[in-house]
Amino acid sequence: MARKRTLNRSDLRAQSEAAESRDADKEKDAAEEVEEEEADDDDDGGDDEDGAPKKKKPKAKKVVAAPKKKAAPRKKAVKEVRMKAVWVVLDNGSKKLKEFAYAHKADAEKFMAERAEEKKGTYYIQLVKEPLGE
Repeated sequence: MARKRTLNRSDLRAQSEAAESRDADKEKDAAEEVEEEEADDDDDGGDDEDGAPKKKKPKAKKVVAAPKKKAAPRKKAVKEVRMKAVWVVLDNGSKKLKEFAYAHKADAEKFMAERAEEKKGTYYIQLVKEPLGE
């Protein structure tokens, strides 16, 4: 069974440099040819074979169109809803028993204590924010 020859870095580098130098030579030759053609055109003095002056052709400018900006989707203005804080007494099943204003936390605690004495169970108080308009 034949083995595949492993490539040596120095060989690859030499090949790459040789290719680059060939490309550079081609570019130089092309640039020299263009310069020679321009020099030949300038030596004529701008005259045709008839002796009439040549008209210079205007070079076409490349027009690069700016990329169009996509219109951003309009967002609806978010309506600010004012909120109020209230204390809510809840049972173990998270059932709302009674609601108290934020300033009346002591009343909520008192209600929770009375409820716990009447019925054996777990009750707790939670701060809830509700819309003000209701």
